[in-house]
Amino acid sequence: MSIHDTARPADLPSGPDELHTIGPDRQTFDALARWVPEYGDLFCVQSRDRRDPSFVVSNPGYIRQILLTNHENYAKGVGFERVKMLLGNGIIVSDGEEWRRQRTMMQPGFSRANIARLSEPMRAMNLALREPWSRLADGGEVLDITTAMSRLGLEVILRSIFSSDLDRIIGREGGNPFAFLAEDATRDLQTAVRFRNLARVILGVVGERRQSGERPFDFLSLLMDARDRKTGAGMTDKELLDEINTLIIAGHETSAGTLNWAWYLLGRHPDVEARLLAELAERTPGDAFSFDQLMDLNYAACVLKETLRLYPPVWLFSRRALKEDRLGDFPVPAGAHIFIAPYFLHRRPELWPDPERFDPDRFDEARNPPVDRYAFIPFSAGARRCIGEYFSFVEMQMHLALLAPRFALRFAPGMPAPAVELEPAVNLRTRHNIHLTIRHRSAA
Repeated sequence: MSIHDTARPADLPSGPDELHTIGPDRQTFDALARWVPEYGDLFCVQSRDRRDPSFVVSNPGYIRQILLTNHENYAKGVGFERVKMLLGNGIIVSDGEEWRRQRTMMQPGFSRANIARLSEPMRAMNLALREPWSRLADGGEVLDITTAMSRLGLEVILRSIFSSDLDRIIGREGGNPFAFLAEDATRDLQTAVRFRNLARVILGVVGERRQSGERPFDFLSLLMDARDRKTGAGMTDKELLDEINTLIIAGHETSAGTLNWAWYLLGRHPDVEARLLAELAERTPGDAFSFDQLMDLNYAACVLKETLRLYPPVWLFSRRALKEDRLGDFPVPAGAHIFIAPYFLHRRPELWPDPERFDPDRFDEARNPPVDRYAFIPFSAGARRCIGEYFSFVEMQMHLALLAPRFALRFAPGMPAPAVELEPAVNLRTRHNIHLTIRHRSAA
């Protein structure tokens, strides 16, 4: 009799015989690459380390139930301990009434009007990239696009949080104390300790603003002035710290990683790049385009969505059932671990024809029916959908609008585009940095 027969109750869905503890690691990634195509919408995995069964869900209807219609029944699952160690108890980690209060207080800060104002510093930071990129392009040199996007993403989120106080921080510290986050993608215990030690820097700025009453326009001021609708109370220093830490890490890594993949994909698909450039020339000519013009970039948005389909920043996330539920024909017992893997969901041929092909037209509603929102979840979905999704798209579209018309990034002439090895940790990254030859667009 197999392990499958002895360990799995009869009413649970089928699944692999082998025991496996699912987590954000290479072993799980390789296992799911085999199991999702074989078992499909829903399957059960048993583990030596967990008493309760693990369900892997790849059906958009079931995902909608977990993340929207019955989301109150599904708390944060395993794996978030590592995230909490780095970020504290911000809205990515918190649950229940605490999460609801924080989310409600933070949401107005991410309004379209506020993001539009924050887009102007984004414009300035991208324009500042042109000079160093031009120097590299003059000699047809190689650009480490992975590091370049990580540094840009970090600067954008830090300026959006601290505005002019960032310069004072850098002056006092003798350099940017957050810079290591862009130089080293490791997110281990040592990184967590180093990052958490920067609490004194963040709380120092909070204290100065509380004392002076100054509120420059940025995320920190918006969060400091946010008030609970029921009590009128603001956030404590600890709550502010955890939310700022969350914004720094999540706001930096999502955009930086997606732009890294976008440049890689554009370098491999000149037909897509040509259509992107044509749209940019028509809708955002010059450097002084308006925010409305920027957000009217339909094909650029499709390019970014297709990039996120293929390479979602968080490739695996988890929930845990608080009470018994049902997914289709199968009971979900209280305590069950629920895993949703956007990387594999986004590659299911039942949902995405020719799923490995880079095709931004999938997201063009003028050409195709709207995509099922629960088949495409790079920012999660439902009540816990990422609060910074709109900010991230503005940031990424601003970058493409200002840099893509000026510079062509290519793989070495005469050489095939190399296959990129994935590193499936908490975030999905390239194991090795991507290096592209940079040329002025007119000479490309």
